[in-house]
Amino acid sequence: MSSSAPALVRRTIAPTTARALGRVAVELAESFRSPFDPELVAAVDRRAPELPSEVAEAVQPPGDDGAVIISGLQVDDAGLGPTPESWRAAGTAGFDFELIMLLLARSAGQPFGWRGQQNGRLINTIVPSRGREREQTGASSATTLAPHTEDAFHPGRAHLMLLGCLRNPDRVGTTVSSVRRVRLTDDHRRTLAEPVLPILPDSSYGTDHDQDSARPTPPVWDGPEGPTLRYDPAYTPLERADADYRAAYGQLAAELDRVKITAVLDPGELLLIDNDLAVHGRVPFTARYDGTDRWLKRVNIRLADRARRPAEADEDGFGEELVEPFGRQQPSTDPLAG
Repeated sequence: MSSSAPALVRRTIAPTTARALGRVAVELAESFRSPFDPELVAAVDRRAPELPSEVAEAVQPPGDDGAVIISGLQVDDAGLGPTPESWRAAGTAGFDFELIMLLLARSAGQPFGWRGQQNGRLINTIVPSRGREREQTGASSATTLAPHTEDAFHPGRAHLMLLGCLRNPDRVGTTVSSVRRVRLTDDHRRTLAEPVLPILPDSSYGTDHDQDSARPTPPVWDGPEGPTLRYDPAYTPLERADADYRAAYGQLAAELDRVKITAVLDPGELLLIDNDLAVHGRVPFTARYDGTDRWLKRVNIRLADRARRPAEADEDGFGEELVEPFGRQQPSTDPLAG
């Protein structure tokens, strides 16, 4: 971590609020044994407004740092069982904490999933998986997960993302870099504001995607409140660009590395990331597959009042569909958004 990078702000949920949140989650878990229960969404919609106002305050957008740590919640490690070896093997393990995350996400905005990822689950399981150690996905372990915008390929990508830690015995770090902290020359900013290259879906969505018809998109542009980011170098065909563009893109990569902060989450802690401002990644680690490995949960959140670039309305997102049981809340398009 660069010594010039500021530490992430920590928002601590008070014990009384944490107990209220946990109590509602337990009551929901007793009524709904599965995340796929069709009545669960309606129940979350009813119960979320009953929570103390501190809950909604804790999940407000992080500001220019691009991320905050939310602490004050607890995880019963003994009750979790072993870390699953894949998301498919997870079943309903960690369901109580999933419900806490769903309540937090609903207090922030609209939680959603992807039909083509983890069977459309709203809360995804992030664990190391055998045979995928060196992929550029959350299932990897042995390689650095390059900093990226979550689901950068899609116009319906999250505005906010919540990562929740169930287990992290090796203190594996998640890296965060905010575009509002980088220094780029004016020439590089102008170059990167042009839509030159597309961003392709990562391999968790499969590999059968039409790359030739993919629309190019700029990685950096000036939004109404400052620089905005859409970046995934592992799935950007940089070899198609000219030397000037590659130089500007390389400078952006170097700056994101310079300002990165490494957040090590303890069980019960959450990392709230603004997906329009910050990229996130992960340091490498050695998975043991013995039931004690790092175990995170993830939920994507859309904000109804945040505009996206109007040009994104013409993108098809490679046909990937959103799962939106809380109702479609389409963000407005704003000419000032770039």
